[in-house]
Amino acid sequence: MTERQRKLLGFAGILFLIVLSVLLYWQVGIPVVQLASEPERFRQWVEGYGLWGKALYMVLVILQILAAFIPGEPLEIAGGYTFGAMEGTLLCLAGDAVGSLLVLLLVRHFGIRLVKLFFSEERLRSARFLKSSPRRTLLFLLVFMIPGTPKDLLCYYGGLTDIRLSILFFIATLGRIPSVLSSTIGGSALGERSYLFAAVIFVLTFLVSLRGLYLYHFFQKKNESS
Repeated sequence: MTERQRKLLGFAGILFLIVLSVLLYWQVGIPVVQLASEPERFRQWVEGYGLWGKALYMVLVILQILAAFIPGEPLEIAGGYTFGAMEGTLLCLAGDAVGSLLVLLLVRHFGIRLVKLFFSEERLRSARFLKSSPRRTLLFLLVFMIPGTPKDLLCYYGGLTDIRLSILFFIATLGRIPSVLSSTIGGSALGERSYLFAAVIFVLTFLVSLRGLYLYHFFQKKNESS
């Protein structure tokens, strides 16, 4: 294959991903977020697919990871509400793992052109400290595990580094556990009508998320000043 053919193929691939992203946003993203924002309605919808309901939920989680503009929290809460804390967490993490791997593989193939479809230059600059830090692998894991940090941005940005794919996959999978757990446990509490417990979980998660965002910006500012 000639260089010109490779460039044309790469352009066609990017164009396809743009069209696919727009379709996902309008046909999947908006309806799914609206549906997941009503956990009881979401549970009835999933249960309507019988044994395929769990597989459908995982597919939705995978699509949410790929289409970074779709928020993940409503799906995580709806997963806990529908399947319970334990099963909801496992299903959500399985979907997250597959989605993260696909993102990393796509970014490694298409590079910065793909990442810029979902994130502005400003947001990419905000994550630059992860690429320049001498302890970036440990920092990636730390930042990933803090609730409130931008997981989708971190996953896409990680693909731009030369950190081994297996390590990035491990970080992206392990690092999502705290956030997923808090959402699914809260969702499960809502499903069991334990509203006080659910409120406590969501308030604590909110406070930890604020702290996480503070730490994220702290690392960012520290890198800019060094």
